[in-house]
Amino acid sequence: MPKVRINKEFSNEYRFLSKEEYDRRRGEAEKFIKKYVDDGQQFIRTLSLREMLLYNTMYAIMQHQHEYFLTGDNRKLKPMILKTIAQEVGADISTISRVSNSKYVQTDFGIIPLKHLFSEAVNDDDVSSKEIKQILGDLVEAEDKKKPLSDDKLCAMLKEKGYDIARRTVAKYRDQLGIPVARLRKEL
Repeated sequence: MPKVRINKEFSNEYRFLSKEEYDRRRGEAEKFIKKYVDDGQQFIRTLSLREMLLYNTMYAIMQHQHEYFLTGDNRKLKPMILKTIAQEVGADISTISRVSNSKYVQTDFGIIPLKHLFSEAVNDDDVSSKEIKQILGDLVEAEDKKKPLSDDKLCAMLKEKGYDIARRTVAKYRDQLGIPVARLRKEL
């Protein structure tokens, strides 16, 4: 972030006035300049606090999603919610939400919205809903298009991989991914 500071010429602006003009306008000018210098200093402090909050938030996110940042694989995303990061940073949940909203991080594998890094845990496990959605998408991508997999079959395949989730959760994730039901995916 570029450094912001008060222009010294502004704070000394009235020094070029004549002696009479200086005496007459001195009090008025001092009040005016003091007000705007104080406002500027407050603005600089606010920017500095914002920069520190962004830094601390991103540091906490990187600590939680370390494996993801190394590989870029969505299956490596761990469950992470705003509350967790808020507690680590020492800020309110709504503050972390505003900090991460409409913000992006540039990585070796592309520019990622910070909101993408947050996800809920599934069944109170250390498994992210994004990880399951990624695997679900991979299963549907690899299916026989003449015999698409039903939600029950997808659920069973996920269980074989160690993800114990309900069929209705599979249906919900499939729907969120924009994948139609099996009968609509069938190709003749």
